[in-house]
Amino acid sequence: MIERLRKRFIRIATLAVAGVLLLLCVTVNAANYISADRQLTQMLRMICDNQGTVPHFPPDGGKHGQKPDGPFTPETPYSTRYFVLRYNGDGDLEQADLTHIAAVSEGDTAQYLTAALRHGAGFGYTAGYKYYVVHTDTDRWMAVFLDCYQQMHAVVTFAWMSLAAMAVCVALVYGIVVLCSRRAIAPVIQASERQKQFITDASHELKTPITVIATSLKVLEMEVGQQKWIDKAESQTEKLTQLVGELVTLSRMDEETSPLQMADFPVSDALTETAESFRDFAASAGHTLDVRVTPGLTYCGDEYAVRQLVSILLDNAVKYAAPDTPIVFSLEKGRRGVVIRTENRCDALDTAALGRLFDRFYRADPARSGETGGFGIGLAIARSIAEGHHGTIRAESPDGRTIVFTAELK
Repeated sequence: MIERLRKRFIRIATLAVAGVLLLLCVTVNAANYISADRQLTQMLRMICDNQGTVPHFPPDGGKHGQKPDGPFTPETPYSTRYFVLRYNGDGDLEQADLTHIAAVSEGDTAQYLTAALRHGAGFGYTAGYKYYVVHTDTDRWMAVFLDCYQQMHAVVTFAWMSLAAMAVCVALVYGIVVLCSRRAIAPVIQASERQKQFITDASHELKTPITVIATSLKVLEMEVGQQKWIDKAESQTEKLTQLVGELVTLSRMDEETSPLQMADFPVSDALTETAESFRDFAASAGHTLDVRVTPGLTYCGDEYAVRQLVSILLDNAVKYAAPDTPIVFSLEKGRRGVVIRTENRCDALDTAALGRLFDRFYRADPARSGETGGFGIGLAIARSIAEGHHGTIRAESPDGRTIVFTAELK
């Protein structure tokens, strides 16, 4: 559990920082693009307002107007690359001013004229140029094409550099979080260690008096015969013994060094045997048990733990299945291991709480759990076993009345 919590802390912290950096990166790049586009738009408007040429502003802006915002210098009219097309309402080119551009020839004007005609009035982009189409007269149009390759290339380069910087920052944050994660969750680790120590000590302290009580009840039963109140006391003693055993098992599964002993074993035979042992138990509760096991499967895992997982799922199914309904147990080959599944119908099923069924001490129906003897530990142990085999376990309800537990062991 501690290692899982640590990995979750690392994942959440890294994703949070990555999300903030990504938002910052998108915001900065969007502002950069808007700024570049605004400067291009301003230049195009200025050229159109000046009848197709870049105006020459005095260094101080002059008394007839102000210089445009942005990097406008006395050299700007000579360094700005653009060309102007004038055409009539029928789309016939009347004049092409190419004196301020070297990369466009008379033969190239047709494609740019087509782009302007297709777009109509307004701003647009085509082949490394931003253009502005305006209506100059009753039947006359002017399209100014401004070379924006360098500006857009700078925008794209800045975007890639910012993404690279973000990736480096995320990697550094990830490394720092990994290094500091143990210190960050140290209080949780200490609390967990104290909890495990308490469970271990309490289990040892409880085992002796429980054994004494169970033995005394057996002796008392031999002396006075079978009595109803003795049977109840023995039943409660068995529940206490089960609870102590489950607490110890859960505590051991939380250890960083896995207690599981991995080895190849005939999983089909082992789980068929385990499932068949529940047939009489299911019948006594009014259920039929349908065992569907793919024969001949082998699996590398802890045989005892896998059997325990199946026992927990079947015990849970028998205890909580609706009266006189079937229980289905299946084993099949998965993509990387085996898939274990149980299916049964329930009287009342809270589909919103399915994800909490594997939480420790959680009971979907506390009243009925008291009748069936559940402590809310079994499914938590099942999850620990599945994760100990690098797998997952989940609960689903396809129709709101049937519950399906699926354990995928890798």
